[in-house]
Amino acid sequence: MGSRSKHDRLVVKVPDTLAALLGVERADIDVRREDRSGADFVISAVGMTFVVEVKVTTSAAAVAMAVRQVLRHAARIRRRAVPLLAVPFMGEVGRRVCEEAGVGWLDLSGNARIIAPGIRVVVEGKPNRFRAAGRPPNLFAPKSSRITRWLLVHAGEPLTQREISRATGLDEGMVSRLVARLIAEDYLVRNEDGGVRVKDPALLLDVWREAYQFSKHTLHQGHVASRSGDALLRFVGEALRDQGIEHAATGLAAAWALTRFAAFRIATVYLPADPSPVLLECLGFREDPRGANLWLVVPNDEGVFQGAVEKDGIRCVHPVQVYVDLKDHPERAPEAAERLRTELLTWRRDG
Repeated sequence: MGSRSKHDRLVVKVPDTLAALLGVERADIDVRREDRSGADFVISAVGMTFVVEVKVTTSAAAVAMAVRQVLRHAARIRRRAVPLLAVPFMGEVGRRVCEEAGVGWLDLSGNARIIAPGIRVVVEGKPNRFRAAGRPPNLFAPKSSRITRWLLVHAGEPLTQREISRATGLDEGMVSRLVARLIAEDYLVRNEDGGVRVKDPALLLDVWREAYQFSKHTLHQGHVASRSGDALLRFVGEALRDQGIEHAATGLAAAWALTRFAAFRIATVYLPADPSPVLLECLGFREDPRGANLWLVVPNDEGVFQGAVEKDGIRCVHPVQVYVDLKDHPERAPEAAERLRTELLTWRRDG
């Protein structure tokens, strides 16, 4: 009842919001509610027909589902109908989902992107006016992310909550709460036998990456004499193996090891604890954040090592971890992330 009434309260604001964005009076637009197409609204304005779907939740999964719905509604009306999604606030991933599908959107916080023949409305930078009071549990907090990571590593496989608990080292109560949240947000689906799997791995990866902050790890940035990035990576890996220290490369170094994408200067390696003076001396490590070519990273959660892989003698974190880590890396990190995704993180989308 509460959810429906919230939906209704949002619905009544949409025509006024759209009229203001189009620069016309409310009286100059024609509004039909609950059209036979299945849309929440069909609005005629400025010589165009807008087919509007309204969603209360702002989760990227709900936006992706609504995009599919509004495209079906628009197809039932006529070819020139403009599909339009309305939400309280549109996040970064939701915006990208809409843009890729060619669906316009507006949010009731004042932002919009509506582009069609003869019309272009783009409003950005308005804050979220519908932020809930208090702090809901963070699905992508360091420890919580173990679940997302493990599910993405095993995307397509149904996993029981007990299996997830054992694999991630999280207690079953925490796993149960977080899985319930992921299901409620429409990121997971539950099978008849109780197992869960990711509904749309590409979307979940995007949402995790949006929330992820590499800077929350502890970074030791310094310089080690070496003729190239890959020579440095191999030298550091061998030194760590010789000393029996768990490690795994990430960032540009791991992207190169996994896909051979582009030479790199900065080698980034996860360690389970701060490097000892003995290790630093062995590496010839000189602290130098400005001229650093080696980042030794102590993660804020040991889950980063889950699913680590060996490639040509180089130990790397799993490609899903490399991908989110590249978000905050320099040099050609965006291109490396795209190559990694294209080659190693390809998943079938559920309809």
